Amino acid sequence: MSALFMRTRGAWPRTNPTRFIIPSASSAFSASSRASISLSPVNISGLLALEPSEPVEDVNIQGYVRSIRAQKHHHFVALGDGSSLKSLQAVVPADKAEGLTVGAAVCLNGTWTPSQGRGQSHELQVSQATVLGPCDAKTFPIQKKYQTPEFLRTLPHLRPRIPFNSTVLRFRSEVIASLTRFFNLREFVQTHTPILTASDCEGAGEVFHILTEKERSASAANPQKPFFRKHVYTTVSAQLHLEALSQALGNVWTLSPTFRAEQSDTPRHLSEFYMLEAELSFADSQNAVMNLVEDMLKFIASSLRGSAVVGELLSSTSDRSPDLATTDQVAQRWRGLTQRDIWPRITYTEAIKLLESADVSFSHKPSWGKDLHTEHEKFIATKVGGYSPVFVTDYPRVIKPFYMKAGEADSFESPSRATVECFDLLVPEFCEIAGGSMREHRLEQLAESMRAHGLNPSPPSESHPDTPQEPDNNLSWYLNLRRWGCPPHGGFGLGFDRLMCYLTGVQTIHDTAAFPRWYGRCDC
Repeated sequence: MSALFMRTRGAWPRTNPTRFIIPSASSAFSASSRASISLSPVNISGLLALEPSEPVEDVNIQGYVRSIRAQKHHHFVALGDGSSLKSLQAVVPADKAEGLTVGAAVCLNGTWTPSQGRGQSHELQVSQATVLGPCDAKTFPIQKKYQTPEFLRTLPHLRPRIPFNSTVLRFRSEVIASLTRFFNLREFVQTHTPILTASDCEGAGEVFHILTEKERSASAANPQKPFFRKHVYTTVSAQLHLEALSQALGNVWTLSPTFRAEQSDTPRHLSEFYMLEAELSFADSQNAVMNLVEDMLKFIASSLRGSAVVGELLSSTSDRSPDLATTDQVAQRWRGLTQRDIWPRITYTEAIKLLESADVSFSHKPSWGKDLHTEHEKFIATKVGGYSPVFVTDYPRVIKPFYMKAGEADSFESPSRATVECFDLLVPEFCEIAGGSMREHRLEQLAESMRAHGLNPSPPSESHPDTPQEPDNNLSWYLNLRRWGCPPHGGFGLGFDRLMCYLTGVQTIHDTAAFPRWYGRCDC
């Protein structure tokens, strides 16, 4: 969006956002010409990083007017383009400021010079201002003054222009790049799993049903065949398809949108969100899966700790929104990811005993066989982990999905105390952000687990071998994976938007997605 072209006798310091363009051989070092270097920052962030001691003429920069302060002879314009939390200050002569309004897209040409005022090292003394996209300041809803998150959520198409929101989106991009490096280093294959599916992974029934317009208007008098010949839904997880791919490719991962039709309007729930999921083929222990999750999050924290965007997220500024967690809290979360060699791991049974013995009055009484509530998870994360994440493992079978592998001790326990090889990852202040398990790779045990969860596998090897029957929930293909060379394997899913909340200090998941969808809200 931005461009800077300059000529100088001296050398300029190298900075990350800058490209160096060397003149052609015919002119680069001729005796009759000056040695020159052309520097082209690609955005405002790159220009702000350049702090020459002498003025630099003929600088062009493009962006959007964030604010403007008009005086008799000059207008002081704060310019942004989404590349930096900080604005660039441009000093525009009053007679050249026509059309410069808040929100306008502009191109400014002038001299990049050390600033006489406070608050910035350099400023642009503008000689020419061109309005590329005018903006009616009277109707433009984004203002420099404080605006509540609730109000900004009504403007999803404009909300990313808020400097901190654009910073969160840039951070999101950097985390994805870091994840890609992490998995590439470990030779995982990135895959793209389907958004439309005929299988409900979780079996909870909270899915969006896909219908064509003809199907929606069908009646008894005007029946319509399903477009896909069967019921189809938006996916709630890529896991089942990743398991199939892992038998072909080995270790695999994906970051893809998932959907839940939960009628929940809480800071922790979206109807459309991104899940980071991975499957490890030939893994024989959930410890291997937990190690992968821990290594991955530590890699993100260590590789991005020194990045400019993280520095912006952790900067204490006077205009920082009161709706965010404090910078001290967010900095502690980052330290907590790397301060221990190994994150604590406790079993669900140990967690229940810890909760039962706690001198705390919980709203929901902890009890073996029931899922942990948010208040329980927060207590465990603080008590056991301190500032680091905590793995809670081996949950009761009755509260977990059908695909999880039965615990090794099941043969010695009563059915009511049976567990599965699984884990949840709890982080301080924010509770669960990831969960995983060993997958049941044995055909008979998987079929039995499906029956226990109210699903009818009806495999051909049972009472009617000559009469193939379609299992409930369209899981025949998933069962067949166990018939034809299915090794021990496990995997995990991590709520990517929740991770963004945790690492940025944003308090609600609704504010980490560019265009959030949740119960009752899909505005554009």
